[in-house]
Amino acid sequence: MFALKKIVSAFLMPLPSLLLIGFIGLMLIMFTTKRKTGCLIVLFSYVCLFMASFQPVSSRLLAPLERQYSAFLPIEGTVNYVMVLGGGHVVDSQIPPTSQISRTALMRLTEGIRIMRMYPGAKLILSGYAAQTRLSHARMLAKVALSLGVAKSDIILLENARDTWEEAQQAANFIGNQKLVLVTSASHMKRALHEFRSAGLDPVPAPTNYLSLKDIAQPWEKYAPKSLYLEQTEKYWHETLGQLWQQLKKWVSSQEAAVSGSPDDNT
Repeated sequence: MFALKKIVSAFLMPLPSLLLIGFIGLMLIMFTTKRKTGCLIVLFSYVCLFMASFQPVSSRLLAPLERQYSAFLPIEGTVNYVMVLGGGHVVDSQIPPTSQISRTALMRLTEGIRIMRMYPGAKLILSGYAAQTRLSHARMLAKVALSLGVAKSDIILLENARDTWEEAQQAANFIGNQKLVLVTSASHMKRALHEFRSAGLDPVPAPTNYLSLKDIAQPWEKYAPKSLYLEQTEKYWHETLGQLWQQLKKWVSSQEAAVSGSPDDNT
């Protein structure tokens, strides 16, 4: 189920889905008599791809999602744990550790280290499974954290978590009622908090990796389509699909609870 979810969601992203739609239009043009329909389909895919790569559209879609939670500011009292959610990596000994984790993971990790250093005694929790590599993502994050001066004794690894739900469940079993700061991308924070609160935790949000841009003065930067802006649209759509998946799981659980809780008709 996990692999199927990842495969389906990958093909539902703007770029592959619009390319597929355009390919269908080309097939209609080349091999059928419905050339006008095919041209309209190709035009539709090109226009949508342009809009997805257009800053006034992409930033407007993503900004409301990213700005729901403000950047972390010091809070009163102690913080026991700072948890950094996973964000992808490769294993390549020919490049430095900071280049082996994704930009998203690096942004999350550096923010987690920054917050951890505000609270002496706080532990850094790093999560993520190995996928198809020989090292887990949590262990790769730890390599980078160690190279940035974090003590090995201050690092805790959760190496089996494959997604946010599993990260939340494992964290709940480990942390209990202690104070937790949760670090993840700003666009992902709403969905992450939902999973952690459902697991019985009440973390302090620490969003990072903001992508939506404001006050771009140069018109050639603002109005020229770019892969940077396409990434923003993809982030928005990825989180939208994730929230729909959460709602679907919640609905299924409520239906199962209703069925199990209803009286037997034969009694």
